[in-house]
Amino acid sequence: MTKAKRSITPVRGPAAVLGTRALNRATLARQLLLRRSPLSAEAAVGHLVGLQAQNVKPPYYALAARLDGFTPEALSRPMADRAVARLVTLRSTIHTHTAQDCLTLRPLAQPARDRELAFFRKGLTGVDLDLLTVLARDLVESAPRTMKQLREALIEEWPDADPQALSVAARCRLPLVQITPRGLWGRSGQVTLTTAERWLGRPAEPSPGPDAVVPRYLAAFGPASVKDMQIWAGLTRLREAFDRLRPRLITFHDARGVELFDLPDAPRPDPDTPAPPRFLPEFDNLLLSHADRTRVVPHELRGSTWQGNIPYRALLVGGFLAEGVSCLPGSVHEGGLTRSCDGRLPGLRRRGPSGLT
Repeated sequence: MTKAKRSITPVRGPAAVLGTRALNRATLARQLLLRRSPLSAEAAVGHLVGLQAQNVKPPYYALAARLDGFTPEALSRPMADRAVARLVTLRSTIHTHTAQDCLTLRPLAQPARDRELAFFRKGLTGVDLDLLTVLARDLVESAPRTMKQLREALIEEWPDADPQALSVAARCRLPLVQITPRGLWGRSGQVTLTTAERWLGRPAEPSPGPDAVVPRYLAAFGPASVKDMQIWAGLTRLREAFDRLRPRLITFHDARGVELFDLPDAPRPDPDTPAPPRFLPEFDNLLLSHADRTRVVPHELRGSTWQGNIPYRALLVGGFLAEGVSCLPGSVHEGGLTRSCDGRLPGLRRRGPSGLT
């Protein structure tokens, strides 16, 4: 008879300590990386609170690693139907989000956009930012535009301003969605923009506030510290939100004594739970969403997924970033996703065109 794996439960009194492997397995479980999930692509995008999407293909690779039977059409279809979309949100980077999150998370991230815009203030001398926001909205809602077209229209209004600063201001002040066919698997298209409200056919909703987002972050990335969530979101001053939620959360410490918060019923598998190998795309949020990344990236391998300005895909073996393996861009094969990697790892076997196990 197979012995049941125990899970880690909170201890009343002094907070229990979670070691690196315990944090690894808890995070992988929530990231749908211990076993592939039957969730739909849209539901998975919502559970993971978005997928990093600097390039078109990474969200597809991310879901291929996480979902049972995933094919590119499973994400392309809801994107074409405007159930998911691509826009700048967390950490001032492009993410694929559900339509609901496009309309709510983007307002939450506005303070980070304001900080980004401050770096361009010299190029915006004499520019009325409120007027620019209204004008830019009218332009992209009357007809979707490339950033070049938007910049050329704005420079007519402010000829002495820096053209790049004007386009950055529009991007920072408005929730600009990259419309399809950009983002569809096997299709191509320039980055063409309109507002989330126009593309999704409904008005933006009030920001849910950090108190509503903290539990979602923990459900996808926990257990985690306040600083971890601030790194993930690109926001500051989230301590108060965690303190308000403290009666509903449980706490642990990591091996360095950092306080970690978690949801009482979230999965915390036994540290010895097997973790199958998984390929991840460049910029996968698993690798970017904690201040201390050693729960997935061994300290000695930090920075190994980059060479100059070129990011590499990552391979997890035993739950952690593998050493000496660099993964090249994927390709289309029989409608699925394939990978090419340099390096040898005994025991890996190819699962088929949709990914690896």
